Amino acid sequence: MAVTGTTSVTYALIGNTFIALLKLFGYFVSGSASLFGEAIHSIADTLNQSLLLLGLKRSVKKADKSYAYGYGSERFLWALISACGIFFLGAGVTVYHGIDALRASHEIIVSPLMVGILLTSLCVEGYTLYKAYSELTRRTPGDTLAEKLKAGDPVTVAVVYEDAAAVTGVMIALIALGLASLTHSAYYDAAGSILIGILLGVIAIYLIAKNREFLLGKTIPEDISKDIKGIIASSPYVEKILDYKTEVLDINKYHIKCEVEFNGAALVGEMLAHDDLREEYDNLKDDYEEFKKFVVYQTNRAPRLIGRAIDAIERSVIEKHPQVKHLDIELN
Repeated sequence: MAVTGTTSVTYALIGNTFIALLKLFGYFVSGSASLFGEAIHSIADTLNQSLLLLGLKRSVKKADKSYAYGYGSERFLWALISACGIFFLGAGVTVYHGIDALRASHEIIVSPLMVGILLTSLCVEGYTLYKAYSELTRRTPGDTLAEKLKAGDPVTVAVVYEDAAAVTGVMIALIALGLASLTHSAYYDAAGSILIGILLGVIAIYLIAKNREFLLGKTIPEDISKDIKGIIASSPYVEKILDYKTEVLDINKYHIKCEVEFNGAALVGEMLAHDDLREEYDNLKDDYEEFKKFVVYQTNRAPRLIGRAIDAIERSVIEKHPQVKHLDIELN
């Protein structure tokens, strides 16, 4: 089964590589600032999606002595680096070039070739947006798009936002070139480049914030966390939960650490459930040494019974929530 996000990233990478070359060709032919901004946008997306793909590949490495919980956070690290790339390379260069174009008078010749390049870009980037959106809605719980974007894999969400920005950027470029052609003013073209850069900056800041949450140890969804806590507390052996912490290790991979106080009465009841105490008492009341052996035997059973009780709690949690890959229950 493919790693979550791989399909959308692969389609976006192929599409943006083709579009970046096409837009660069259009820029060299026309000198349009908006088309330059779109070319830089696509180059940034291509580089960023390469980083996202690298993060996905590295995130599936198995746990080892150095990283006991695996390499799932690699996905978030490379997605964060990708978002920084969008901000500095995509937004920064595009806005700078647009401002530079405002200061320097230049002539824009809007040709059918430029319009054809942008319309082709719109079709390709619209298709990659559709693939990313399909993967997001198929793999992410939630009733609305906003809920899916909030809960979704940062890699898939990044591709959705990048492709949405790409589609919006192409439309901005088309409008800017249309106004430049009608007014014979290059200012509209330069303004289009600046708007595209600002759009990329906003997207980048959002993605940086989202991946930062996961790298800092984001807690699992509240509804799932509450349900798991309820399962643990419902065990007859748990008197109360003293400490409860959760962390997302990777997409659909959760780590939970829980400190509990055991119910001594329930444990003793389990220990003595299969023993006839009256008979044991009658047999041992006159033999102190045998009585001590009986006490030692029962004491030795306690850790095993506690272990079985903890195993039963873990099975109950994992059967209902298989995303929980590591459940550490500690006794106070």
